Amino acid sequence: MKPFLLLATRPETAVADAEYEQLLRYTGLVADELVRVRLEQGPLPDIDLGDLSGIVVGGSPFTGSVPQETKSDTQLRVEAELAELLDVVVAEDFPFLGACYGVGTLARHRGAVVDGTYAEPISAPTVELTDAGLDHELCAGMPRRFQAFVGHKEAVRELPEGAELLATSERCPVQMFRVRDNLFATQFHPELDVPGILQRIEAYRMAGYFDPTDQALVERAVQDVDVSAAHKVLENFTRIYARH
Repeated sequence: MKPFLLLATRPETAVADAEYEQLLRYTGLVADELVRVRLEQGPLPDIDLGDLSGIVVGGSPFTGSVPQETKSDTQLRVEAELAELLDVVVAEDFPFLGACYGVGTLARHRGAVVDGTYAEPISAPTVELTDAGLDHELCAGMPRRFQAFVGHKEAVRELPEGAELLATSERCPVQMFRVRDNLFATQFHPELDVPGILQRIEAYRMAGYFDPTDQALVERAVQDVDVSAAHKVLENFTRIYARH
């Protein structure tokens, strides 16, 4: 099988490694079927889409909507490299799945506004599939309503022009959408499970996602949540697009 490519940007090695392990677990892939490139460590290498089954962009501590002058050189480089890659990926309608940071990356590339209007605290809201989502193969085996882990300072304010909404929630209207036929993005984290969200709560407790004095409350609120339905997005994406 041609591998999928994970483009990661988390500088914390333990969190980055856990994200990779979670993606392997819920896609059903093994290490040589999901090749990881950590963009925060160096430039994006040359990519031949013909050698890949698809591309996954994971979450990130980067906030794309902050003023350009406040961004690090690394963030500016990563944003430029992803934008250039998406020029090709969108033009070729190449399989792409962006989660959390990936949703903003794809939406911004398609001209949508990404800002703090629909930011969500670390939590597990109920996400609802639209009729289009229920009918789409990416959501096969998922109930109309399910819980998924979120935690983000920015979100898509309005659906990009020409995109199709696949999932929504009360606090964040754009939870999942499709561009062309084969490009998808989720605001929620389809890779996270309870141990994963607890690790990130600890790792990012001083990053402004919640008041650090409330950490125990935030942890208790997510400890008994069943988010298994959200994992189906990863399983379905790799099943649909695996190329041999």
